[in-house]
Parts: sequence; structure tokens; C-alpha cells
Amino acid sequence: MSRIVFVNGSFVPYEEASIPIMDRGFLFADGIYEVSAVIDGKLIDNEAHLARLERSLGEISIKNPYTTAQWIELEKELIKRNNVREGLVYMQVTRGVAERDFAFPKGVEPTVVMFTQEKAMRASSAAEAGAAVITVEDLRWKRRDIKSVALLAQVLAKQAAAEAGVAEAWMVEDGKVTEGGSSTSFIITRDGTIVTRQLSNALLPGITRKTVMRLAEEAQLRVEERAFSVEEAKAAAEAFLTSATSLVMPVVTIDGHPVGDGKPGPLVKRLRELYLAMADATPA
Repeated sequence: MSRIVFVNGSFVPYEEASIPIMDRGFLFADGIYEVSAVIDGKLIDNEAHLARLERSLGEISIKNPYTTAQWIELEKELIKRNNVREGLVYMQVTRGVAERDFAFPKGVEPTVVMFTQEKAMRASSAAEAGAAVITVEDLRWKRRDIKSVALLAQVLAKQAAAEAGVAEAWMVEDGKVTEGGSSTSFIITRDGTIVTRQLSNALLPGITRKTVMRLAEEAQLRVEERAFSVEEAKAAAEAFLTSATSLVMPVVTIDGHPVGDGKPGPLVKRLRELYLAMADATPA
């Protein structure tokens, strides 16, 4: 049975889906996207993802084509049609289709594309063993807080990670870690403080980041928002990354240097357990 996708108001088989070549997402990367996790057939942290989608659209002056309730209805229908128990829902909105010109076109409707991908979320061999990361120069633009489909710098970072045989690349600017190619970076200091960079235009406001920080504070764990260097990360007791697709992932080496004892640490394991318990408690 073909995977069903959503394109501009219609659910269609993947093989029949198409977008005009004059779509501004294709020509200019003029659009934004979101990704929500699915665990046990349920959308996790979804309303926060949809709120970030609304914000990103507003930042580049694209009208949101759907209300939050309509987005949720579409997501659930897509999950149902594809019988997804674990994985993700991808949503993309571009400015629409018009003759190629840099200025915003008038009178065009946004293009909306959605699809699902199946992925093991709860049982993760990577989470059991821990992930290795490398560091790369952060080559991106100045509005990284917008979840833009312009991802070439991240593609290059992720390709560098793939060629190095590791899971992720942590991007570095002025000696400080900004974030991962598709994740938020965290360290845990020797005194047990969870550290992640403060929000600004320099990084994406991660949804899983926000939830993990809330769960940590509810568990009376210390959380500090500040920049940290690669050297501090290598000397940390533990490190981890968060994203909608990785949830909470231990980081055990950075540039080949072991973090702590080179194995997933107890605090990161606890944070992953807290996140999965939150997911279990999420209503269907």
C-alpha cells in the first residue's frame, strides 16, 4: 500500500504527489517547516510545534493557512491513513507558486505539504549506546530562530558527520557551541547542572529542549541557560542532545574525545525516562 501524503488540501498517494517548479520553496527556500513526533500513535509536544510554526510563518510574512485545530485534524488523519505508531509528521508551508522574482508575489496561496515517516522512537539502540558528535563551523544566516527550509549549512554539517561516521555535528561560532545540525546541544557539569545555550536569533527555540528543561526543573534538577565552549563540553560529566526525532539522546564522544566515562550517564538516562513518561501521559 502506498504511503499517503497531503498536498494543498488533498490526501494523495506519494507517487502522485507533485509541486509546480515555480514554487518559491523550490526556487528560493521561501518557506518554513515543522516536525512533530509520534509515539504510540499520539502526537507529542504537538501544540508547541504548531505554535512555533505560527511564529516562523509570521516572521517571514506568510499567512498561516490553517488554525491549530485544523492542523491537528490533518496530522491525525495522516497518521491514521498511514497507520503510524512511532515516527514523525513533517509539515511544510511555502509562500506559494509565482513567476520567479525575489519580491513577494501578490495574490498567491501558500503551498502546504505534509507526510509521515516511520521511525523507532522509544526503543533506540543509539540512546542505549550513546551518540558521537563532531564539531563544525556554524555557517548559517542571522535568523536561526526561524525554522526555515533553507538548510544547506545544516546539510553540509550533517554530511560532515556522516563522513566521520558519527550521529551529529555540533555547530560552533566564536568558540561557543550554538546547536546541532538538527538538534539542541546540552552538557551536564561536574556538579550536576544541566546547561544549554540561552535563546536568541543564534539558534532555534527547540520544542523538545523546552519540555526537557521543564521536566528537569519539576524534578528539582539545576538548569542553567548560557553558552558553553567545545572545551567545556569535552570536560563535562555528561552531554546530550534533544530533538523531536531523537527525543533525549546521550552524547558520549565529541571530536573523538570521550565525555565522562564514554557511556550514557545517569542524569541523561533519567531525563530520557522523564520525557518518555510525559509522552505516555499525553492524551490520544
